[in-house]
Amino acid sequence: MTYSELEAAILRLVVEATEGGVRAFGEETVTRLVRPDLLVGATDDELGEEALTALGDACANVLTIGAAELHDALATVYDGILVDDGLDQGVLTVISALAHWQSYLEQNRRGEIYELAIRSVEDVDHDVSADLDDFLATPEMAAEYARIRRLLAPRAGRET
Repeated sequence: MTYSELEAAILRLVVEATEGGVRAFGEETVTRLVRPDLLVGATDDELGEEALTALGDACANVLTIGAAELHDALATVYDGILVDDGLDQGVLTVISALAHWQSYLEQNRRGEIYELAIRSVEDVDHDVSADLDDFLATPEMAAEYARIRRLLAPRAGRET
């Protein structure tokens, strides 16, 4: 499967998923993308103290924090970015995941869930460098796609 075919398949899954499936996928994926090991590269040179604290708190409470609180935490993070370019890749992944989750919570747009899925694929790709012509060739990427399908694929009798 090429990367563009993977993107199209994920988009189809998101569009066809039940509301419950979308929510479950979003919760599991945002939790996966804000894991503490991704923040190990965050430095005082990149983020101010308040931004680091806000980022850590948002990650720790990602499933219980509301859209407005998450918006405020992200504003603190954005205000506390000390570099113009070159934030650590893990920090970028976390900030992006939080921003998509916040937007989903606020507007209930499935496009944000699609973006979370793509960030999750990119996170795996960062670790294993998948081949663009055979994106599922590595066991890690195949497992990630299987996770996405498992959570988003409509199931008979599943409530919305």
